Amino acid sequence: MLRSQRWTVNLLWILCIPLIVGGYSFNSNSAKSASPTFYKDVQPIFQQHCQSCHRKGEIAPMPLVSYREVRPYAAKIRQMTNARLMPPWFADSRFGKFSNDPSLSSEQIATLTNWAKAGAPAGNPRDASPGPQWTQGWNIPRPDAIVQMPKPVLIPAEGDVEYTYEIVPTGFTEDKWVQMSEIRPSRRDHVHHAVVYIRPPNSTWLRDAPVNTPFTPSRMSADEDVRQALFTDSDMLLVYAPGSSPDQWPDGMAKFIPAGSDLVFQMHYTTNGRSARDQSSIGMVFAKQPPKQRVLTLQLTNHSFVIPPDTDNFRVEVFGTLPNDATLLSFFPHMHLRGKRFEYDIVHPDGSIETLLRVNYDFHWQMSYRLAEPRFLKAGTKLQAVAWFDNSKNNPHNPDPEQTVRWGGQTYEEMMVGFFDIAVPPSVDKWQYFVRHTPHPSH
Repeated sequence: MLRSQRWTVNLLWILCIPLIVGGYSFNSNSAKSASPTFYKDVQPIFQQHCQSCHRKGEIAPMPLVSYREVRPYAAKIRQMTNARLMPPWFADSRFGKFSNDPSLSSEQIATLTNWAKAGAPAGNPRDASPGPQWTQGWNIPRPDAIVQMPKPVLIPAEGDVEYTYEIVPTGFTEDKWVQMSEIRPSRRDHVHHAVVYIRPPNSTWLRDAPVNTPFTPSRMSADEDVRQALFTDSDMLLVYAPGSSPDQWPDGMAKFIPAGSDLVFQMHYTTNGRSARDQSSIGMVFAKQPPKQRVLTLQLTNHSFVIPPDTDNFRVEVFGTLPNDATLLSFFPHMHLRGKRFEYDIVHPDGSIETLLRVNYDFHWQMSYRLAEPRFLKAGTKLQAVAWFDNSKNNPHNPDPEQTVRWGGQTYEEMMVGFFDIAVPPSVDKWQYFVRHTPHPSH
């Protein structure tokens, strides 16, 4: 993950039923004993909790939209939902409430269990729910603008792949407020992560780099150009990792792209024994009117850790204080294969710790966690991010438990990044947000 400029404070930055069967009606006593049916009871659960991933072209291995698609998996659905392995959600329920929690209620799990036990009956198709209107190829409404990397990137079959960049002019002739956005890799199986940065027209970042063509840091001749490919203070439009969600901000909030800006795609590809070409895109839905608040993505990062060999609970932390007031919106923790848990806290003036989110981390489902109630935080609020790593042989994903592990961009190395989103006044950009104001003596 490309690291942002280090600030002095170290604050850098995804299966219910009126009891009627077929076309037959019956009295209340028979209703109580009736089995759930797909169209009346099960389909709505899938529409609300599963189909964002389980439909054609999305990340899940099979679609779960029609009865024909779902019926063969009834027993597996019962097993996975009773174990609460699906839908995936990794937040510890003791800390915080989140608006995008897809978890099923006990009643919904019972509906799916009873449906599977009854032989997964279809029921009456006339009971089918219309369900959500998905935009083909997107998990956001139809984008107002799509920016695609102009040239595909050739990914080799084996070996490490350097971070790859592609700078794409937006062609926007007026400022844009982006309320929703989604990154769509064309070869998801090769993408470890992607970040799309906003490069305003007055930015000097990567000004000597080529435009509309992929490049890597090692192909840049000057030391300063190489450094700029590895560090930036530019604002992020969106981060993508396996399992992550699009940005969908409520009315009145959006991210800002100035007229004339470029988008910089930073792509981290991994190899899997087959060569491929990727040509990622980002889709954007613009706010219908200027928002009341601007969304910024910040991060808490520690890149100086050293994880000893055969260690199963190695703790890494980082602190930072907010330079100005802000409304906390969401979290996106990032580690690699040794990641075990990740936590965000407020450290109060008396030293007490308030945990906002604790995640039992899964590298293959790197999710965003959006607060059900955004939290206003005063300037000076001390934030803490804590990560635990399992570098032992008991970690089935560990590339090598005998290795000492440090920060690095490749998957067999590690990262500790606590992304979080805040809302600030619309006129405040990232640079302005980090200007600290001296309190008045009377305060």
